[in-house]
Amino acid sequence: MHKYLTAILLAAAFSLAQAGEAQSLAVDPVLEEKVQGLAEVLRCLVCQNQNLADSHADLAIDLKNQVREMLKQGKSEKEVIDYMVARYGDFVLYKPPLKGTTWLLWGGPFILFGGGLGALYLNIRRRRKEVALPLDDGERATAMHMLSGELEGSK
Repeated sequence: MHKYLTAILLAAAFSLAQAGEAQSLAVDPVLEEKVQGLAEVLRCLVCQNQNLADSHADLAIDLKNQVREMLKQGKSEKEVIDYMVARYGDFVLYKPPLKGTTWLLWGGPFILFGGGLGALYLNIRRRRKEVALPLDDGERATAMHMLSGELEGSK
């Protein structure tokens, strides 16, 4: 009885572990190669910093399955990509094209870097102006008097 219960629990655990994965590669290797190729150029909409191929999010698995079904229906890779872009916008592409609506994606890091350099330059320039000017004779005498008084008091 114990052996049967263990076997049933192991089978249930294995089926639950497999539930969140995309279909097996053994079904059609050529199709799976195409699905993998497209999954590498499409962005996971949940993770946003991973492509579909690297993501294990439920939405990424659903999108990979949707890509697989579209390819099974005879659609070309370009048609699949065009469908995904029409549905989710250029952001679904892991490397979106450079155009008016995506310039910020491409130029944003450079703009932020330039802004940071500009702020650093202005900060350094401001600090240089704040450097103490040389003391005139009266200020120097006052400072020496104060210092000598502190030195005499500490003896």
